[in-house]
Amino acid sequence: MSGVEELSAGFLAAAVRVATPLLLAATGELVTERAGVINLGIEGMMLAGALAAAVGASAAGPWTGVLAGIAAGTGLALLFTVVVVSARGDQVITGTAVTMAAVGLTGMIYRQVYGTAGAGLDLPTLAVLPIPGLRWIPVIGPGFFDQPAPTYLAILALPVIWWLLFRTRAGLMLRATGESEPMARAAGVRTGVVRAVATLIGGAFAGLAGATLVLAQVGTFAEKMTAGRGFIAIAIVVLGRWHPAGVGLAALLFGAATALQFLFQTLGWEVPYQLFLMLPYVLTLLALAGLVGRVRPPAGLAKESSRW
Repeated sequence: MSGVEELSAGFLAAAVRVATPLLLAATGELVTERAGVINLGIEGMMLAGALAAAVGASAAGPWTGVLAGIAAGTGLALLFTVVVVSARGDQVITGTAVTMAAVGLTGMIYRQVYGTAGAGLDLPTLAVLPIPGLRWIPVIGPGFFDQPAPTYLAILALPVIWWLLFRTRAGLMLRATGESEPMARAAGVRTGVVRAVATLIGGAFAGLAGATLVLAQVGTFAEKMTAGRGFIAIAIVVLGRWHPAGVGLAALLFGAATALQFLFQTLGWEVPYQLFLMLPYVLTLLALAGLVGRVRPPAGLAKESSRW
């Protein structure tokens, strides 16, 4: 492999690695928003999943941590669902409250469990699982086929979600609920159940995203470590035009924007790293400001839910 190919492969691998938790969270949020629910609590669910993964991995290994992260994200999603679907609460206010509560709760639990020495926490992490044969493909191989298991799960989830949304009756009911809940109810769809299930799926993906951040990337936990990634995931859904393929490409774009700092460090360019830390958030603002082009969200997005 030449120097250019090696550098390109390293950049792509870093972009995919950084994009993985974003892609997982955005995939779950895609399902939730297609049902007409915007979940601003996704940031808190990722954070809860990250802490639960850290505690679980410390106690019984990384895969226990992954399961604990999924459970934590789903638990907060259940709370969100009870307020939004059952009690017909405002989605934006409820999601914001869930995130703020998660920030405080995870900080308290973290200090109680790990104390002041938590900053030096060293967790068992998920091993890289290279795919024989495919990993040797120039440039693409190391980027996509020499990664930990969550990356493969994130990639495989995209066609599965596409098939469920556009090729199954359940997906049709979910999309109908997101477009016009009254019409879907008139057609016999239990829209409350649909929205609840979609929100729980989104929470499970967010918890897995948080677990991936801890156990497949940094190998430790810190307070507020998600650093807005949940909100970036929402922007990825917008940028991806509420379609699995678009979400996958948008997540990779955000991952590449973050990985640029590693590329420039390798090249020895003296560019302030803060510039590249800022790039994903600039892209988020551009996506949410509509500068990426005209997009049409599900017509029923963020509208008040009907009861069960």
